[in-house]
Amino acid sequence: MNDDGMDLRARNKQATREAIGRAALRLAIERGPHGLALVRVHDIATAAGVSPRTYNNYFSSREEAICAFQADQSRRAGQALRARPAEEPLDQAVTAAVIDLYTDPEPDKAGLRMIMMTPELEGEALKAFSMAEGPLAEAIAARTGTDLARDVYPAVMAAAVTGAVRVAGRHWLEPGNTEPFAAVLRRTLSCVFSATPPAPPEPSAPPQPSAPPRARAVSERPERNNGR
Repeated sequence: MNDDGMDLRARNKQATREAIGRAALRLAIERGPHGLALVRVHDIATAAGVSPRTYNNYFSSREEAICAFQADQSRRAGQALRARPAEEPLDQAVTAAVIDLYTDPEPDKAGLRMIMMTPELEGEALKAFSMAEGPLAEAIAARTGTDLARDVYPAVMAAAVTGAVRVAGRHWLEPGNTEPFAAVLRRTLSCVFSATPPAPPEPSAPPQPSAPPRARAVSERPERNNGR
């Protein structure tokens, strides 16, 4: 199969995954936070226009299907940063990449509220955000020329960025908040970059072998008192 055929197959699979995810989230919203148990696999598959067997090929639980969009976004976090211009400063590059990723399109408030206010779904969403940390840390390390094996900065920064996204979501859902999500997200991300990146640690010098104890010279030996 040529590359075009492989790309078409991948696009079709992604389209099916997205259709199932949208159907699962829509049904969950309709049933409400206390009706999650009423959302059946058969219902989701029917709403998405697929068979239950096809559904099971993509998802192992209702929670995973409902949070599929968030998971797919998170997987693209590192790729989104790598796509930014190389000359862009790190704070600007990360901010632009994350805002583009999570606000195009702007999140559906009803869906996001459903996910963040339902414990089972919030746990699944946390897993989705955790997926972003590894690729995002690798992209930060590549942009800053940092060795991931020696320096914790990229991993800490990636965790802080995903945390800022979650905080932005909670704040955006507060009653009376009419700000665009992009504005809230930009503000939370600015907190992440308010500190100066730490300098990389200096390579530790190998331990020097300790010198053997010096034998005292003959002249240093105490003279015996021969009764004199």
